[in-house]
Amino acid sequence: EDEEPVLPNLKPRHQDLVETPCGPIKPWSELSCLVKTYFCVAILSLLGVLAVTIWNVCQPSNKENQEDFTVALIQMIGVVFCCYYVVRGILQENRQELIVFIISVVLVMIRSVANFSVLSAKDRDYLIVARFVCILLIGLFHIVCASILIRSKNLMAFRVGGALESFQRQYFWLNLCFSMVTFDLQAQLCLCVLMLTSGIQTVSLPHRIILGIGIGWALLKAIIGSIALLKEIKALVWIYALQHLPEVAYLIYLLYTCFLPVETLSLYHIIYIYIYIYIY
Repeated sequence: EDEEPVLPNLKPRHQDLVETPCGPIKPWSELSCLVKTYFCVAILSLLGVLAVTIWNVCQPSNKENQEDFTVALIQMIGVVFCCYYVVRGILQENRQELIVFIISVVLVMIRSVANFSVLSAKDRDYLIVARFVCILLIGLFHIVCASILIRSKNLMAFRVGGALESFQRQYFWLNLCFSMVTFDLQAQLCLCVLMLTSGIQTVSLPHRIILGIGIGWALLKAIIGSIALLKEIKALVWIYALQHLPEVAYLIYLLYTCFLPVETLSLYHIIYIYIYIYIY
């Protein structure tokens, strides 16, 4: 007797995934040994960079250099977000998170090369050289491994949305919008730190207070945006969109009051204006 052909399972397999506040993720048992190893190495290396950065910030000599202190704070924020990107990128097979992670690693490597190149020969002791080599080797390792994961076959869209391509596209756009909320939060936190610690004399105390409040505002906006996407609540989507209006209004106010005279513009002003306009 002829056996009936086995039909493929085209149903979504939600029960095989773990529900989290940031969306469904693959269980740890589904990861291969190589992916598990890379996941642990990536998290440990990022935590190591975070520990070294915190140690450098706490040094009294580094606190006197305002530029290094500002860059170190921004790097700390970047490392925390990179841990988040690694978790989502691997457990959710999220390509855009891994792409941003690679870009962040490349920026750290560029900064390390720039810092090492300006040092004189007598200042390049064995600890600095060893740290420089480790950053380049570990950074290259992350770039290669993350690139392989990006090129791997993505099955999460099918597992969540099922066989219908429309549902898979909807899951992709939902994931992309969720990532954009995260990127927006990281950019705003870095900009607030840049403005608050850069020592710009033209920014008055009220503006610094507004920027300090802006950190909480950015966190609140990210929370509302995430809930709106995950729960698909249209009212929260409108609230999230309206939350951008005060920021745009404040930017226009700064352009006409603080940053309008060309002779008072500095590098921090140009970076702030350019990135702020790019985001909004």
